[in-house]
Amino acid sequence: MEADPMRTPPIIFASMLAAPAAAQTSAIQYTEFDLDNGLHVILHQDASTPIVAVSVMYHVGSKNEERDRRGFAHFFEHLLFEGSENIARGEFSKYVEKAGGVLNANTTGDRTYYYEVLPSNQLELGLWLESERMLHARVDQKGVDTQREVVKEERRQRYENQPYGSILIEVLKNAYKEHPYRWPTIGFMEDLNAASEADYKAFYKKFYVPNNAVLVITGDIDPAKTRELVGKYFGSIPKGPDVVQPTVVEPPLTSEVRNVVYDRIQLPAVVVAYRTPANGTTDFYAVDLLNRLLSNGNSSRLNKALKDQQQKAVYTGAFSLPFEDPGLAIMFSIANGGVDVNDLERAMDAEVQRIQREGVPQAELEKLKAQLETEAIQDKSRVAGIASNLATAYMLLGDAALVNSELDRYLSVTSDDMKRAANTYFTKNGRVVLHYLPMSQKQS
Repeated sequence: MEADPMRTPPIIFASMLAAPAAAQTSAIQYTEFDLDNGLHVILHQDASTPIVAVSVMYHVGSKNEERDRRGFAHFFEHLLFEGSENIARGEFSKYVEKAGGVLNANTTGDRTYYYEVLPSNQLELGLWLESERMLHARVDQKGVDTQREVVKEERRQRYENQPYGSILIEVLKNAYKEHPYRWPTIGFMEDLNAASEADYKAFYKKFYVPNNAVLVITGDIDPAKTRELVGKYFGSIPKGPDVVQPTVVEPPLTSEVRNVVYDRIQLPAVVVAYRTPANGTTDFYAVDLLNRLLSNGNSSRLNKALKDQQQKAVYTGAFSLPFEDPGLAIMFSIANGGVDVNDLERAMDAEVQRIQREGVPQAELEKLKAQLETEAIQDKSRVAGIASNLATAYMLLGDAALVNSELDRYLSVTSDDMKRAANTYFTKNGRVVLHYLPMSQKQS
């Protein structure tokens, strides 16, 4: 296969990811079909802006890794930009940039996602690039050695040399004992160093197959023509062995897990992580709204109480890890000068307990829901956002139609639901508590 020979268009498409499609206030219309090799394809047409998004999501994340090969999924996110049999090393990104587009990729515990946003007359280029990535990417020792250094530097910058950078690593290893969610997507360099070229090739052949992927194309397309092009570039790729997702069931926490982490920091911090339901389940939406209630904006519960009123924290927040299997709700606060971590923890607990006792006033809940609706409209205004949401709905939630109805699951949450969720999931016996302390406080 060869790339579309068309040269860079005369108009430079700057800030492609931010380029809006027409505001989508109605349901996203799409068609979907399967190729004979098992590749699922979703097409969405929007001719309002002359751009397209070509994206592929593979059902492989850190939870699919072996215990001694942690970090492979994220590593492949980097490695598969090295090139292919038909793309010279280091040229993958240049094809997109020369065409006036942008590209990127990201990895979670459950999936790896690649995408290009291009001028619409460069659709065929995006399809060619992603088919090359799927069919015969360049997986060899030279590329492994190059990208291993890139990942090492990323790990140093994001985790090792960043104050509080180890929070996620420490939370996961304390919250999970059996499930592979217990290691972070960045992995561990000793595993990547110990792996052979054969190990990397085996991972690629196992997971980067059409029957373990969904291809989503959104934007200014002719659906009939696009369907032909999909067949041209992806139809001949062989089907791979069926990928079986892990079935590990993490035992419930029966008592609180507490640990102290000494870090190169000046201000102590408190991190609290609660076990929560899997993404897409009914209770997940109530728990996620609880996290938003606690930390979304300056008027959120934690910000008002801990920062503004009590002045016990200089920074506080909460977020969900929306895993395919049961995940986590994480709250964290960095102490103000002179504030004891135990006092800070009690203040955090008090805000949770207030919800457990009183629930959430309707006006506050409606404000949260309005914020969610605004976010949904923003996502629907970009072809890249629509592509990502369609891929996620199909692969991780089980039905592409949820791209139009998942918001309703949030909007149907009541104050009583949030109170019940807080009492069910935000319990002391079902949580991890970490106190981050400066190295100077460590006893020799």
